[in-house]
Amino acid sequence: MRPSVVLALLADACCVVAFVAIGRHTHHDGDSAAGLWYTAWPFLAGLVIGLAVVRYWRHPAAIRPAGLGAWLGAAAAGMAIRVAAGQGTAVPFIAVTLGFLGLFLLGWRLAALVFSHMRHTGP
Repeated sequence: MRPSVVLALLADACCVVAFVAIGRHTHHDGDSAAGLWYTAWPFLAGLVIGLAVVRYWRHPAAIRPAGLGAWLGAAAAGMAIRVAAGQGTAVPFIAVTLGFLGLFLLGWRLAALVFSHMRHTGP
């Protein structure tokens, strides 16, 4: 597997784990590894589904389709898995999930695109 594919997957997973860690901390749900895993696994599974559907390995840092697949997979499929697993959800939580994961999963790709463009065109 190409290093860029692995790095993109790690960056995406870190975004999802950051979302969960911040949420758990904000809501005073504890910071244990078990608690973090319990909350994160549906979103990580959704992330993997979304990335696989768009075959992100072709262009792992691209906003479209990889970024959109990561975002919608982690948020939408992750939320569906969360509900199926018996974990609660609410409309405000769905909105926060979409916003945070969209900002982070698309944001790092946008930053990489801008940095790459600046590096290739110079000052």
